[in-house]
Amino acid sequence: MYIPAPHAESNEDTLFDFIAGNPLGAFVTTSSSGELVATHMPWVIHRERGEHGALEGHIARANSGHTAHLDLGADHRLSALVIFTGPDAYISPNWYASTIEHGKVVPTWNYVAVHVYGKARFTTDREFLSRHLAQLVSLHESARPTPWSLSDAPREYIERQMQAIVGVELAIERIEGKWKMSQNRPAQDVAGVVDNLRSSPVPEDRAVAEIVAARNQARLDNG
Repeated sequence: MYIPAPHAESNEDTLFDFIAGNPLGAFVTTSSSGELVATHMPWVIHRERGEHGALEGHIARANSGHTAHLDLGADHRLSALVIFTGPDAYISPNWYASTIEHGKVVPTWNYVAVHVYGKARFTTDREFLSRHLAQLVSLHESARPTPWSLSDAPREYIERQMQAIVGVELAIERIEGKWKMSQNRPAQDVAGVVDNLRSSPVPEDRAVAEIVAARNQARLDNG
């Protein structure tokens, strides 16, 4: 990923927190015939596992673009990329003070992206799948007033569902983040971006406004 210095984020805790808050990631590998394959799926992050952490997920067994690699054996590791994204918004030049001053401005797009690189393995191990699914459900149900759990469904039904999926474990080798949030703009332009996004009727625009404000305040605080 191309990351200009003002937009780079390398703090591992910040990157892991972002993944935890935006767990749907695009899992990109090559198929057994060498073609690129991508699947969008929720992930669970294990921060303390291995040297750089690990991700766990699951895919449909019928997703042969990925699962054909099962035929290569349980020890086979496949190079993979997982792409996580967050709030994004169009940025209009009309929001910049620079537009009035000199007009040398163009539209852009603000966004957050985290890329995770590593080696993936596929597994049909029942213990792995049971633990992973229970953890995934708990992460997203525990804060609800009446959380659902796997035990709420008939056991034989869950067993059949598990037979239709394959577990994925990705050992992280490298992780990089990009917070493209107007850090390359003068303070007056940033203020215009924040004010206009905050007044937008689109919730995602307002979410981006708060990230722009926080990122640029941090830039000022650091110097």
